[in-house]
Amino acid sequence: MCQERGLGTGNPMVNRLYSRPHGKKKKENQVPAALTKKTSADEITPAPSADGGGIDFEIIELLFFAYRDFTSDPDAILEQKGFGRAHHRVIHFVNRNPGMTVADLLDTLKITKQSLARVLKQLLDGGYVRQLNGPEDRRQRRLYTTLAGKELAIALAAPQSARIARALDALPADSRKHVVGFLKGLRD
Repeated sequence: MCQERGLGTGNPMVNRLYSRPHGKKKKENQVPAALTKKTSADEITPAPSADGGGIDFEIIELLFFAYRDFTSDPDAILEQKGFGRAHHRVIHFVNRNPGMTVADLLDTLKITKQSLARVLKQLLDGGYVRQLNGPEDRRQRRLYTTLAGKELAIALAAPQSARIARALDALPADSRKHVVGFLKGLRD
């Protein structure tokens, strides 16, 4: 019945949650009861004080917005190719470190072999990355970008580099070293 209504998922638990008894139609613009419940003043958490209790909300929010905007241009390019941010990270680091091993890439990205496998396979199959056996140890897999991979890496980095240059141009001349120091300080 759920599938007849376009609600079936193949999961009986989910189907039960979303199915309606026979004969009952969903009312237009009906809001679930949980969302219409009146909230008492005791249940509302007050906004943090201006000083944030030692939390720098302003910089936290600026980092959220900066990351959103910093990734927006590459995201649009990646979407056209059916790729995502994981592909971006792989192509970036392989392009910057030709011949890096799969183990080095896993360590750099702090991800599992399973997460990397799908993304790397798509980049290999798409002709963006080549994988060669290591010269000393044939079990070692070394990664290189192809010409298409280099072009993609540059296309993804160019708008980000332009965004960085614009931001640095608005700061005093020696600010780059302070920005680099700040960003390095955020890393573990």
